[in-house]
Amino acid sequence: MTSIDLDKDGPASRRTPTAEDFAAVHDSPQFQELRNRLRRFVFPMTAVFLLWYLSYVLLGAYAHDFMATEVFGHVNTGLLLGLGQFLSTFVITAVYVRFANRELDPRAAAIRNHLEEDRA
Repeated sequence: MTSIDLDKDGPASRRTPTAEDFAAVHDSPQFQELRNRLRRFVFPMTAVFLLWYLSYVLLGAYAHDFMATEVFGHVNTGLLLGLGQFLSTFVITAVYVRFANRELDPRAAAIRNHLEEDRA
């Protein structure tokens, strides 16, 4: 087993933040901007998906003829819309991951680095 050499920039040189540090970061403009960016993405995306899902459920409950319309072979509109639910979930996940990697993660890393930097 080999030992790990932790240099000055390694995890051993980082200090443990205090409760006061966390409170200060929570009140900082950088953290507020991070939260606002997250909310501006998550809330509208959630509303759109819930409306899409609710529409699918209501169509299934009340528009039997429409949902039973054959598109090709024995595949009907209801089946395609149901598969669309799965597809939209994967698309939303991919869009969120891309958004988080570009917008949220760099900001969160900067806040974390500021919070954990050695101020001794």
